[in-house]
Amino acid sequence: MRTPSLFPFLALLCLASATLYGQAISGKGDRISGPNFATRSPILGKHGMVATSHPLATQIGLDVLKQGGTAVDAAIAANAALGVIEPNNGGIGGDLFAIVWSAKDKKLYGLNASGRSPKGLTYEGLQTVLGSRKQLPLYGPLSVSIPGTVDGWFELHKRFGKLPVRTLLAPSIRYAREGVPVPQVIAYSWQVAANRLATNQADITEFDNFRRTFLINGKAPTEGQVFQNPDLARTYEAIAKGGRDAFYTGTLADAMDRYARRAGLYLRKADLAVHQSTWIEPVSVNYRGYDVFELPPNGQGISVLQMLNILEGFDLKALGHNSAEYLHLLVEAKKLAFEDRARYYADPAFSKIPVPWLLSKEYATQRRALIDPKKASERLDSGEQALKSGDTVYLTVADNEGNMVSLIQSNMLEFGSGMVPDGLGFVFHNRGTSFTMQPGHANVYAPGKRPFSTIIPGFVTKNGQPFLSFGVMGGAMQPQGHLQVLCNLIDFAMNVQEAGDAARFSHSGSSEPIGTRMTDGGRLALESGIPKEVRTELQKRGHRLAETDFFGGYQAIQWDAVNRIYWGASEMRKDGQAAGY
Repeated sequence: MRTPSLFPFLALLCLASATLYGQAISGKGDRISGPNFATRSPILGKHGMVATSHPLATQIGLDVLKQGGTAVDAAIAANAALGVIEPNNGGIGGDLFAIVWSAKDKKLYGLNASGRSPKGLTYEGLQTVLGSRKQLPLYGPLSVSIPGTVDGWFELHKRFGKLPVRTLLAPSIRYAREGVPVPQVIAYSWQVAANRLATNQADITEFDNFRRTFLINGKAPTEGQVFQNPDLARTYEAIAKGGRDAFYTGTLADAMDRYARRAGLYLRKADLAVHQSTWIEPVSVNYRGYDVFELPPNGQGISVLQMLNILEGFDLKALGHNSAEYLHLLVEAKKLAFEDRARYYADPAFSKIPVPWLLSKEYATQRRALIDPKKASERLDSGEQALKSGDTVYLTVADNEGNMVSLIQSNMLEFGSGMVPDGLGFVFHNRGTSFTMQPGHANVYAPGKRPFSTIIPGFVTKNGQPFLSFGVMGGAMQPQGHLQVLCNLIDFAMNVQEAGDAARFSHSGSSEPIGTRMTDGGRLALESGIPKEVRTELQKRGHRLAETDFFGGYQAIQWDAVNRIYWGASEMRKDGQAAGY
């Protein structure tokens, strides 16, 4: 019998010893197949696939599929789990958007499950409360809009679900009660968010509930520490028993109303009672033979489509992946699209948004001509002719019947407003802070209005068949991430894992829907995989480089129509996992 080699064991032992004694360790191992920047191979599965930002949520979704649940069933179960095990980024105090491919109907459905501002707070009333402030605070009572996630679950389930909701919530109830170990990236983000909230307590009128619910002995949990949330377990049990009405008109709504009155929020039970999600048509552009779909505003998804239209006029492949010429074009296209995003993207029930014109090839030609290939722009305007014409969790699931769902859900910023209703175990999001107080602006605050939202699910079809369900988490990084992943896949023929692992840029400082304007070209952050000579050349073109930024978190499922299998991916920037069977 051959004796197993001791070398792998010794290597691990040396690694552990070096880590233990604090010695610096650098360098990345080599893969024996595929490009070395990729962290692993794609995951392959014939019957179903789940990709989320946490392995335990992925396993819950996979279990639901194996029990005979649909892709939507598994997505709801996984999203509920993330509210327990990744509560900094998502939970039932936030909003939800989804794109669903129905294999039976051979079409896409879009759901906007975002909430609206409280009807009892007028623009004038808000202005009085703000006093000398020009913008809404990031945290506290004024940042809270109606949570839309739970209604989104039930709308999705009513149309595409099969298993009972109580079955879908059962694993999350167990985890919330028994506790779950916190992984590395979530532990880090949790600590950063908790510290940020603590430094902004002046705006948070009630912070004790947050401390009791999300801190352990006064501190954020560390990697490997077990976190329990029995309050959320009871809240999920109430939803499992009473359905969406338990949240919007029943006992949970009563509890939220009582807390709002006690803590100074303007949300009321009457606001919850009238909330409803909206089924909407996804919109698309064709990019080099692929139909890329996003949801229309109040989200920012169409900025991805605008950027693709602009870039279609360039031979990106010939420029080379992540070359200075390539990155310059992508950043300049982003700046142009974000000017329109800042001016026009808002609740379509309150503003007439010229979506067909913004997505037209004619308009893209006009905007493309504004790019100087050798010089970074410092200040831009939105397209005037358009007026004449008219941190977050992402997951994706595919089932054995060919149904696919692209779902994104968020607290807005990590732990949202910082305000936790008494005994319910979740934090209210702070999406309301995305309004502007600028009179006449499309996104100006109004009671009963949906604020501009950054969370966007993505979907791609080819020849009328599903090709890719995907998303990238992270505020204004989301459309930039969508763009880079799509160029990686379509222009550079990367596989679904490589497309997410490749080094990214993140540009900040563009004009925003809250009324701020770009005046200096913003800042460009580059991941370490982008070479020094590229950075130098970008600086020569006038790009101001930032030391660091957030580069998102990506999950995706690709349908292979030739072999009739799913390819799953979850990138290294999160704790996530893709798994299939």
